[in-house]
Amino acid sequence: MNEPVVFLPGMMCDARLFAPQLADLSRDRVVSVAPITQGDRIEDIAAAILPVLPDRFALAGLSMGGIVAMELLRKAPERITRIALMDTNALAETPASAAAYEPLIIGAKAGRLEDVLRDMMQPDFLAPGAQRMGVLNAFLGMGMDLGPDIFINQIRALQRRRDQQATLRKCKCPALVMCGEHDGLTPLKRHAFMAELIPYAQLEVIPNAGHLPTLEAPEAVTRALRDWLRQPLVLRG
Repeated sequence: MNEPVVFLPGMMCDARLFAPQLADLSRDRVVSVAPITQGDRIEDIAAAILPVLPDRFALAGLSMGGIVAMELLRKAPERITRIALMDTNALAETPASAAAYEPLIIGAKAGRLEDVLRDMMQPDFLAPGAQRMGVLNAFLGMGMDLGPDIFINQIRALQRRRDQQATLRKCKCPALVMCGEHDGLTPLKRHAFMAELIPYAQLEVIPNAGHLPTLEAPEAVTRALRDWLRQPLVLRG
């Protein structure tokens, strides 16, 4: 049996973010989605889900899910058979960027979560085209279902996240670093940087996609994930 795959969704997203990939991959392997909603620190979120994950598993995280995935890799590298980091960021927040989140928290507490989510996921973070509004609306639907309390906890976790460059340098499993070519939130240069840190990492740029390529270009993402899952577990120089 192939190793199971665990997906970690982005901020204010749930399993719907990976619906096309779950439908495809579940035909021949065990797949699941773990929530990143339990705690207001990245370390606490990772600690909450680690005990219920398989003994060994392939791990794929998008955006904030990728940040949690890197923390799981730091905490339990022996349990992760391979890792896919999608539209994410290995760096810690700067004091200025952490402070820039505060108006979002104020807005969520004031009952303006939908407005805050629209500010957070701007249209130009996604690829241009007819699918853009549908993807934005899907994101808003997930975010509104999760609600303001989870939003605030996730913002606090992002504000305090650690730098994971050292974790990536120590990675010894097959790694895929994926980015939508139009990602205006975590651009390609950050992913090229991450791929350079990880020994033998594969960098994959998804055409006609932005920050949420699993929904914007689902077939291309699924193909890239299947190629990653076929890579031998023993890396060769």
